[in-house]
Amino acid sequence: MQDYIQRRVLEISNYIIESSSTVRQTATVFGVSKSTVHMVMR
Repeated sequence: MQDYIQRRVLEISNYIIESSSTVRQTATVFGVSKSTVHMVMR
């Protein structure tokens, strides 16, 4: 897995766990689409 993808997976995962945010809220914070958040979390 490429480094930037792995970093994004860890950042988004940690954010969701720490903040208990929804996919939509997480997407807004990271400036990506909901689909991207879902893809990262698979």
